[in-house]
This record gives sequence, structure tokens and C-alpha cells, in this order.
Amino acid sequence: MSPSHNYPDTALYIDQTWRTAARTLAVINPATEREIGRVACADEADLAAAVEAAQRGFRTWRSVSAFERSALMRRAAQLMRERAEDIAVTMTLEQGKPLAESRLEALASADIIEWFAEEARRAYGRVIPSRSKAVRQLVVREPVGPVAAFTPWNFPVNQAVRKISAALAAGCSVILKGPEETPASCAALVRAFVDAGVPAGVLNLVFGEPARISGYLIAHLAIRKISFTGSTAVGKLLAAQAGAHMKRATMELGGHAPALVFADSDVPRAARLLAAAKFRNAGQVCIAPTRLSVEHSAIDEFITHFTAAAQAVTVGDGLDTRTQMGALANERRLRAMEELVSDACSKGATLVTGGHRIGRVGYFFAPTLLANVPLTARIMNEEPFGPIATVASFHTREEAIAEANRLPYGLAAYAYTRCAATLASLGDDIESGMVSINHHGLGLPEAPFGGVKDSGYGSEGGTEALEAYLNTKFVTEHR
Repeated sequence: MSPSHNYPDTALYIDQTWRTAARTLAVINPATEREIGRVACADEADLAAAVEAAQRGFRTWRSVSAFERSALMRRAAQLMRERAEDIAVTMTLEQGKPLAESRLEALASADIIEWFAEEARRAYGRVIPSRSKAVRQLVVREPVGPVAAFTPWNFPVNQAVRKISAALAAGCSVILKGPEETPASCAALVRAFVDAGVPAGVLNLVFGEPARISGYLIAHLAIRKISFTGSTAVGKLLAAQAGAHMKRATMELGGHAPALVFADSDVPRAARLLAAAKFRNAGQVCIAPTRLSVEHSAIDEFITHFTAAAQAVTVGDGLDTRTQMGALANERRLRAMEELVSDACSKGATLVTGGHRIGRVGYFFAPTLLANVPLTARIMNEEPFGPIATVASFHTREEAIAEANRLPYGLAAYAYTRCAATLASLGDDIESGMVSINHHGLGLPEAPFGGVKDSGYGSEGGTEALEAYLNTKFVTEHR
């Protein structure tokens, strides 16, 4: 299969029209470091047109019944399933992940769309019993308005589909600012909604300079809701801008997930599952387990099994069916991995396995495990967003909880134990928006997805996700 197989140049989508732009950026295949296409960059005129279209689209879409919105979304889900193979190839070319992971992401998007399609029909209000027979008191749910959504490159379909689906289910219109590094698979998702029949202006797609686009959209009076997935540093800036303009915001930000492995657990199984979760998408996953804390008596066994799992990972071009871990998405991530390993080792860490670039072409980095890493090392405090894990031992449960809660992040956390008392308390004691115990069960459409502390606020899954796109209105009527 050619590295540029069927890879399209990506246009903007505004007001039911795919449009080119005067300025474009190169899209690079991270496995070959070669340009495979171009992506259009919006200027201020494009953004103004997108906002105007979203305003008109909102007036149309909010009047469409929930039943009809649901039916249209189910058509979009079906199109994603039918096109999953082509979308998967596109995603692997531009992002680097193995084809199997890309295929799963494309197919999972259909499940997410269908979940929100059903939730669209269940945005219930309620009747409040009145103190007077002459008065009727109603609680009504209404769509908040046009939404500006900002999505990253690590899951170009999965991150976008959650925002689009929740907004459309609630009756909102959307301007999606997609990722410039992985634009074509994101555009394929938008095309599925378009081909399913989304009316003009309801869904718009732009690319370009992130700060310029966010500054324009967040400040615009017409935009009533912001949804952002990305780094904590950028999220804080956008949240401040949203607050300055009294815009509702959902922030799904960075993580540095702890994983606690107690000696009474199935240690080999815990090591295998944590390794699989760590090296999925080359570790470029906000919920990837990174700080592994293992009870002292089990740490040698755990390191043996985790190291074996890491060394067994086949790294290569994502289009090769033998590949289990692809390239990092860009050169920046490759440099970051090298710097984090160098910093940790210079401060006394033990490099158990990996720690180096693979080959001279492509952004490949070996699955890596570091032990005895001091807390002063950068990787113990900064989200690596790559295939590096650290491991340390603990002696008491209190010590393990203290390390899990040490950082300001609070997106995801993991634990393995067979002790019923320990299991029952972990969910209460770990400061995280999501805690997965004895398995990895996060990211399902029907489950909340979001963090606390510096990992953001709001949810992008479950029934909670729809709340952020709905206003609550109290109507009291005297008959």
C-alpha cells in the first residue's frame, strides 16, 4: 500500500460548502516524515462566515424535533461504519497509529453517535408541584446555542465525535476547529454528518492558527458554549477567555495517571494490561497509565512482566498489519521523549528498557520503562504523552494514595487489588474524575468522561455530557 494511498487534501466546510483557502499547511506522515497532503487554513473572513452560518444553522436545527435529529444522527453513524476502512487508512497515514487502532476508533465513533442520538430523545424537563392550583411550574431544557469546539490530533475522530454528537443531540450548531496535523480523518467524520443530511450551517469545520481561531470564536457574541480537549496550559488560557465573555465551557485537559498495584492482585495480569494501555497510540493518550506504583513485595515480579510486555511490542509503520505500536505523531513528541529520558537518567533513574529512538526515518520511539525515578525528574511531574512509564514501590496503602494524589492532575487512575476493603476505599480516596479498578473500562459512550483539578471540568460521556449543551429554563404560568 502506498504511503499516500488515497490521502486527500483537506478543505474547510462552511455553510454547506467545502472551500479552499489561500493559505495551506503540509500534512506529514509520521512514519515516513514525508508530506502527503495539504490542509486549508481559515482566515478572518472564513471565521466570520462560519459564525454567521452557525447562527442561521442554530435557528434551523433547534426547531427540528428530537426524533428527527436522532434519526439523522443514526444515519451518520451507519455511514461511519460503512466508511470505517477508508477512514482508518487515512487516520494511520496522518497520525501514525496502527491500522487496527484507527479502525477501532472509526467504528467506535458510530457507537458514540448512536448513544447521543438516543439521548437527544431524552432531554427531559419536569413539572414542579405548585403551591397554587392556579399556577403551573415547568422546567424546560433548551439548546444553549452555537458551539465552538476545539479538538486535538491524538484521536482525530474520537475527540471530535463526542463534541459534535452531544451538541447536535441537544439542538446546537457547531463550529469545529479540527487538528491541522490530522485533518482528513476529522473531515471524514464531518462528511458523514453532512451526507446524512445535516442542514446548512449546523456543522462547520475550520483549521488554522489555533490562537487566532480560538480568540475570534470565544470572543464572538454568537458563540455560547466552548468545548476544548488538549493540554492543561492551553485549557487554562481558553477557560479564562471563556470566563471573560461568560461562555459556558467544558475542559478535558491533561493527565498523568497513577496506577496502584497491590501485592494481593494478579500481578502478571496487571502488568500486561497496564503495558497494553500505556503503549496504545504510542502513549499519546490523556488517560494512559504512567506513574506505576507497586507494593514492595511484588515490584520485581511486576517489572519482569511489564518489561517482557514492552519488549514484545512490534513497533513500525501503522499500515503494516504486524505493527502493534506506530510512530509518534510529530517530531516534537520524539524530541520530548528523548529529553524526558535524559533528564530522568541524569537524576539517577534506572532505564529498564527502551529509552531510545528506533531507526533514522519516522518518529518511532521504543516502549520505555524507568525505575527509581526521583520526584525531581520532569517525567514525575509533567505529562509525557508518549510511550514512557515509570515504576516505583510503596510499602503502605497510605503511601500509595499519597503518590496517586500528589500531582495537580486528576483525569484517570487505575488500581489492582483482590482485597475487598482496599477495593471499596480506592474510589473514595483517589482524587480523579475516573478510577478504573482491576480492568481498563474508561471511554465508553454511556459513561462520564472527564477530570478534576488541573485536568479540567465537565463530562464528554454519558448522560452528563448533554447537560453542558442545554440551558435550564423555569416557566411559571398563572391560569
